Amino acid sequence: MTTSPRTVMRIYFHLHKPDEELYEQLLGLLEGITPHVQPHSADWSADVDLTGALRYWKRDAKGLAAVIRLRALALYGVQSSAGIGPSRMVAAMAGAVTPPGSTTVVGDSPYDIAAFLRPQRAAALPGVGPAAARSLSRYGIYSIGDLADTPLTTLQRLLGTAAGRQAHTRSHGQDDRSVVPQAAARSASAEHRFDVDELNPDQHHQAVLGLVDELGARMRSENSVCCAITLAVRYADRTHTTRTRTLTEPTAHSPALADTGLALLASLGLQRARVRAISVRAERLQPAETATHQLTLDPTDERTRNLEAAVDRARARYGYRAAGPASTYRRAN
Repeated sequence: MTTSPRTVMRIYFHLHKPDEELYEQLLGLLEGITPHVQPHSADWSADVDLTGALRYWKRDAKGLAAVIRLRALALYGVQSSAGIGPSRMVAAMAGAVTPPGSTTVVGDSPYDIAAFLRPQRAAALPGVGPAAARSLSRYGIYSIGDLADTPLTTLQRLLGTAAGRQAHTRSHGQDDRSVVPQAAARSASAEHRFDVDELNPDQHHQAVLGLVDELGARMRSENSVCCAITLAVRYADRTHTTRTRTLTEPTAHSPALADTGLALLASLGLQRARVRAISVRAERLQPAETATHQLTLDPTDERTRNLEAAVDRARARYGYRAAGPASTYRRAN
């Protein structure tokens, strides 16, 4: 028994500024076409499974995408672009190279998929980060076509067993992930209030480390990742300062969150400010399985993540304070 090919669209909404309320309205527009909508708030896009909708609306994929783009522009003033293909990966890659106001369609035949994928840079393939692409280039592997022509065992020696297999299958256009409708929590926050107005920058630093560690552990326990970090500092005179920074990739990895949180803290230049409270908010949460972690080829990164997983298991069994980075624990006076 054969199954009919899927038709998946990745639509990118080109918002002038971050606007979660508007993004929710645009998602509602998509859900009026089909219930199979999976949002990606990191870049204000969404995956849409059009397979059943094509029959219902009696249009081809490009025509239905044009209707959606026209409604987004007419009702909300938002320009959009769309990529359409037989899988989520191909649709996303097609959308990424499509200018606003246009649609790129990749057919479902092996020839069409190969013609689209093979000329592109290896780094354009999801999961192949800049470091991995540089490593591959040293062996003459520059394009996705080069990846597809490289034996699986060779890629596994260069990238590792799991990453090599993933690069091999994706370079051939294989991606069986389904579009999963979801409604992830929008944000998560944690706050530290000082017993007295705190002047010591070291205590500010330690508070931020503790907060991002708490948020990271919470997100990992819920199998979610965030796309941005917001740091808010409240002062003794009840004024406050807020800074937000988008992450290079959605993550719940505490060291990555700590780097961003500390960079935001440094950007405030608090010096001897009298701080009453510090809060950190993880923005635009999404399920962890929707995020792609770029390969670094750095063994330290893998060891850190393995240690983090071990700490999470200890906390799940003995409580949150049972284990954690030493930098997040206050020294006794």
